Amino acid sequence: MNHLLIPKELRPIAEKIEARQRISEADALSLYRSNDLNALGLIANVVREQKNRNYATYIHNRYINYSNICVLSCQFCAFAAKKRDAHAFEYAIEEIISAVREALGLGITEVHMVGGLHPTLKKDWYLELLRRLRELDPDLHIKAFTAIEVRHLAQRIFRMSIRETLELLRETGLGSITGGGAEIFDPVVRDTICRGKETAAEWLDVHRIWHAMGGRSTCTMLYGHIETLAHRVDHLRQLRELQDETGGFTGFVPFAFEPQTTVLAHIKPASAIEQLRNLAVSRIYLDNIGHLTAYWVSTGLPLAQVSLSYGVDDLHGTILEEKIFHMAGATTPQQQTIATLEHVIREAGRDPIQRDSHYRHITLPRKRSTSALARAETELACA
Repeated sequence: MNHLLIPKELRPIAEKIEARQRISEADALSLYRSNDLNALGLIANVVREQKNRNYATYIHNRYINYSNICVLSCQFCAFAAKKRDAHAFEYAIEEIISAVREALGLGITEVHMVGGLHPTLKKDWYLELLRRLRELDPDLHIKAFTAIEVRHLAQRIFRMSIRETLELLRETGLGSITGGGAEIFDPVVRDTICRGKETAAEWLDVHRIWHAMGGRSTCTMLYGHIETLAHRVDHLRQLRELQDETGGFTGFVPFAFEPQTTVLAHIKPASAIEQLRNLAVSRIYLDNIGHLTAYWVSTGLPLAQVSLSYGVDDLHGTILEEKIFHMAGATTPQQQTIATLEHVIREAGRDPIQRDSHYRHITLPRKRSTSALARAETELACA
């Protein structure tokens, strides 16, 4: 790192990073308050290179939002609905199986599945869905349910402890849980944007239990609404502390708030600069989490490509379908092809490689030629 390109006030932090030393919360605030975006990128990229060399990864996956019917009414959420709302939806198990079967033909390795806190779906519905998905392909990784969904299933649907619920879900086919629902951990912020949702301690405890069982998960942060920079740092601190305790988080995935169609629509969306700043600071601070993902559905693919120079080493996945951000007003595509993801990674000077659900590099035998696969993905996108 060329220290002449780092402002004097950030050089002590840069020196810590080069020495592989942990930065403090005060350091993180200093980074957030810096207007030198290039310096943040330089420092963040030292961490990226230390952890992941020149690789940038992606996963070939299929999103399933099985229902948006939810007992909560979070102020920031344009996805959730009550049963009688015009935009409410609920897929039948057979519809989900059909969609995943089609995606398996394109070579996906993961199905990523989340939904609202549905008030009436039964225990047998969830278990049958997991069993049917596992029967499609025993090698398909089922990444499903946020910590908030897990607590809902345990307390209202399964009537079991968190651990017993997770054990049953894993026995039936669950491979990992998702990182959603974290939002911002500060209780005052949560009371304002998602009143009634589980507390930070409850979110963290689900992941703590899952990690103690040997499971792995991602972690997230929803930023760019009413939170302060200190709230962001505190959120990152709590994630880092749990990771010190369990080592179970595989990657961090921050999301910028989409305000277009929510009751918080008056909030100005996070700028590209702010999104890059948040990614860079996250990479620098979260020294014990291996990977940082730029969620292109939120950022857009061009900015996700730029983020590869700001500490990011993963562009998430092909997705194939996404509803939560798009129902909030996102105008990004709902899927990307492998060819496109690999192209933007190479253009950014990184080496593209496909990963599995735990960010491990994989090389899969192609069931079709690359050109045939690209044509099939395009046909699905146009269907």
